[in-house]
Amino acid sequence: MNYLVASTELNIADLHTPWQWFMAIFYIVWIDIVLAGDNAVVIALAVRTLPPKQRFMGIALGSGVAVALRVGLTFVAAQLLAINYIKLVGGVLILWIAVKLLLDNTGEKAQGKEARSLWQAVWLILVADITMSVDNVLAVAGASKNNFGLMLFGLGLSIPLVVFTSNLLSKLMDRYRAIIYVGSAILGKVGGEMIMTDRLIAETFHPEPWLIHTVEGVLAIGVILLALAWQRRPQSQPKA
Repeated sequence: MNYLVASTELNIADLHTPWQWFMAIFYIVWIDIVLAGDNAVVIALAVRTLPPKQRFMGIALGSGVAVALRVGLTFVAAQLLAINYIKLVGGVLILWIAVKLLLDNTGEKAQGKEARSLWQAVWLILVADITMSVDNVLAVAGASKNNFGLMLFGLGLSIPLVVFTSNLLSKLMDRYRAIIYVGSAILGKVGGEMIMTDRLIAETFHPEPWLIHTVEGVLAIGVILLALAWQRRPQSQPKA
């Protein structure tokens, strides 16, 4: 998803005319709308098992973490993306988080026997956001042409988008269980994208677009199958 919006960065000239400013703002809004979905899925899955009173707090804290990371990474995103293994390791972490969140939302914990604590949810959101925010920040920074005011606009706009989307998703997940699996599959796809677009993988194997999409699809389905297999494993009986 991130590499689709990244291409818009190349179409923006220096911001000298009202039209160029309008186009920069348009691209930033579009990027925020598209990229807010990844963070919203993580937050919605992470807070779904919390008690209702803690859920909104989890959404607010998770969204705050996502935006704070964007602010902190704004000035170093390009340098981080140039380091080998950064996106590769991040993609593996996203896959692990996708499986864990699916297990938490469809296993015994989802039935209320052992709800995750608020800080456990925030910790998972933090780990996921660290791995996903670099590309997001780079896209907004590119679209803003490093204009500080436009970067602040992009970061500020992402706050209500993430809060609204994650709150809506968490409510829909309560009603429609299938959305939980779709959300985990989306995270699996994001993890596959990060792995296949890592600098080391890209420069070593030069994967074609069809191969990248194939890996994304396989991992999107794979996280669901792995979680289902883990749930159905034989449970060890406690010793008498």
